[in-house]
Amino acid sequence: METASPAGIDLGALAPWAALFSALDSPARIAAVESTLRGRGGRRWRAEIGLWIGRLVPVEILVPESAARWRPLVRDAFRFVFEHLSSARLAAKVVQQFELPAGTPPEQRLLHLVTRMPGLQKVGQVLARNRRLAPKLRLALSELENGMSDVTPGEARRIIEARLGPRLAEYAVELDTVILSEASVSAVVRFTWSYPGREREQGVFKVLKPYVPLCFGEDMALLRKLGVFLTSPQRGYGFAIRDVEEMITEVLLLLEHELDFRREQATLGEAAKMYRASIGIRVPRVIAPLCAGDLTAMSAEAGVKVTEAFPRSPIRRARIADQLIEALIAVPFFSREHEAVFHADPHAGNLLYDETNRELVVLDWALAERLSLESRRQLVLLSVMMTLRNPEGVRRAIHDLALAAGPRNHSLLPVIDDCCERFFTQLPADSSPGTLDAMRLLDRIALAGVHFPPPLFLFRKIVLTLDGVLYDIAGPNVRIDEVIAREFLTRCAASLGLFHAPLEWRDFATIPWATVTYAFQRLYPSTTT
Repeated sequence: METASPAGIDLGALAPWAALFSALDSPARIAAVESTLRGRGGRRWRAEIGLWIGRLVPVEILVPESAARWRPLVRDAFRFVFEHLSSARLAAKVVQQFELPAGTPPEQRLLHLVTRMPGLQKVGQVLARNRRLAPKLRLALSELENGMSDVTPGEARRIIEARLGPRLAEYAVELDTVILSEASVSAVVRFTWSYPGREREQGVFKVLKPYVPLCFGEDMALLRKLGVFLTSPQRGYGFAIRDVEEMITEVLLLLEHELDFRREQATLGEAAKMYRASIGIRVPRVIAPLCAGDLTAMSAEAGVKVTEAFPRSPIRRARIADQLIEALIAVPFFSREHEAVFHADPHAGNLLYDETNRELVVLDWALAERLSLESRRQLVLLSVMMTLRNPEGVRRAIHDLALAAGPRNHSLLPVIDDCCERFFTQLPADSSPGTLDAMRLLDRIALAGVHFPPPLFLFRKIVLTLDGVLYDIAGPNVRIDEVIAREFLTRCAASLGLFHAPLEWRDFATIPWATVTYAFQRLYPSTTT
């Protein structure tokens, strides 16, 4: 087997390997590199490999000029990851890069580098959804996600057959011959099936990729070390510390939850129960007899990506935006249950729209969060008081949220007061603050050292992620707080005032009703003209 050094790429200290490889096949090459990495000079070789990969995939290709200050950080991150990868995995990556055709473009080399690396793949997915990044960079990261392909139909079939055995015949399961889609830790395969004596139905299997259990622990540890490395004062990336910490936290959380198939199966059941009385919202139905610990069978759902629905109809897209807020915020917010489940990863890839039936389909419940009735009550009060520009009400709601995290926040209540005072002092007189502003105020207070309950971190992420999707669908004028308020008032009216969860009767006494007229006019302008 021949090898070709990448065209125009300086091999540096790795040049002798090209000659060595010419006499070996792929397994022997990998073994030779792994042996070298495990030897006494292993650290030096790792450093050289890190530099070489930087030449193969120049950071200028990954990060546009508009985000140039991030280039050194990205370069350091890539070097760190590959210099600290296990010898076996790094050796395979090196040999694979040597064996690619000389003219392989950097983008394709990058795809091969992150193959079978769920940690890096998930980092790319999270960054692709960050609206603060340059559009070109987000597009490149999205293409990276879409180009992912590191499991074969045969591998997926073998897992399904091993887990289900005779149940495949019992339920007349017929598998598709291709992979429908891939994510960082799983692949999706279509199938048809039937209960004995019933008509055939369509479904999909979500299958854990076979290599993931082998590298999951290493990827999790590597990401934690990467976070410490990039945020250390010695690196000089103070401008990025918060972004890096949040990204690493989110990626670790996503990876941990995405491996818990049983949890997602149970959450899908909870979500189906929660939405059963909601019109225009549905979730996949779990097919319990065909599930296993690393395999979820569910109904096949029709629809287009929510951001692509009715592209020529602003009115219908505005209605879709309302449906999203209702499904992802209002329905769980106003649940009577002690704990309500929220979809905690509501990016556009997890949201379909069935244009025929005008239904929103909420997919992928691996990452979900549960908020207690009391937490939801305080968040509703916070949103209401923010909308009404009531500093005292906002301050009181944030006090209660902070104290729920533990007694250590007692001494920090003056910090909350100061942040609230500065927020309202700086608020323009003609602005209309809402739920997003409340989340940003919580951010500011958290940066000042106040600790909030962990579920609040995810709720903030839900709101900010959803805001990005709403912007892509209906533009900048969608107001989450207005839809929430309208849903609440509608429920109250339909129940003749008997429904008011999660608020309590005493909460209505705290609302300055003299200012509610202002909010009512915003929600129902036609009734006040």
